[in-house]
Amino acid sequence: MADDPQRNFRSAYYEKVGFRGVEEKKSLEILLKDNPLGILPPHSDSHALVGGYRKEQYQDILEALEVMRFINSSTPTTQVYLRMFQLESQVLPRCSETSPPDEENEDFLSISRAMEEIVDDPIDCYWLIKCFVSQFHTKFGDSIPHLPKSLEHYLSQEEPRLLNHLKNTSALAQLPYSLWFRRCFAGCLPESSLQRVWDKVISGSCKILVFVALEILLSYKIILMGINRPEGVVKFLRNIPQENTDAIVTKAIDLWHKYCGTPAHAV
Repeated sequence: MADDPQRNFRSAYYEKVGFRGVEEKKSLEILLKDNPLGILPPHSDSHALVGGYRKEQYQDILEALEVMRFINSSTPTTQVYLRMFQLESQVLPRCSETSPPDEENEDFLSISRAMEEIVDDPIDCYWLIKCFVSQFHTKFGDSIPHLPKSLEHYLSQEEPRLLNHLKNTSALAQLPYSLWFRRCFAGCLPESSLQRVWDKVISGSCKILVFVALEILLSYKIILMGINRPEGVVKFLRNIPQENTDAIVTKAIDLWHKYCGTPAHAV
């Protein structure tokens, strides 16, 4: 008897999202048949109204920035988003004090550039950037400084030789932690892979960032072991090959499960 294509697809999907046991699959089947999962807001009729309010708010902020001459028709969209976010956060500088973006602003701009590649509509794009950045800093702001040490711990478990090499060449302290942990790999991974990582972050875990960084190091350990200068290590890791990133993210998720079980909100 030929295999059922639908069953094969479901099996592959279950494996992909982490449901590997029979009982887990049965539980998921029950959930999928149950209507009130509590995912969507109860008043779906208000979605269009809320969307209208957000559009009006977007236009009001945009016009205010134009009147104050912070932006004009030639201002890059990501810079517009940054000024909008600063205005709403009440940290907009004076025009006379405007200076090149600092590291925190560069983090915002990197995430904005990545989100632009994912979302076409500028209004939706801004709201997604704003909510992602705000949620990330609110939930994980205190955890981010500890992620490099966490990466070192897991690397010692998986590949101690590589860890020793990075220490001996003084590269460990100079790894691109801001790119990985503050920018959530924006500017490092292509958007198709980035969305899978951000999905986990939005779901409540910044620990996934550690395991993506870990898998990058493991995937390129032979190359890294051959580089003896820290600047060479950093240059390579800031510009990793883009064709293998989906596999890296998949293996990172496996490592996440290995060390954290099946985490829903592992911080």
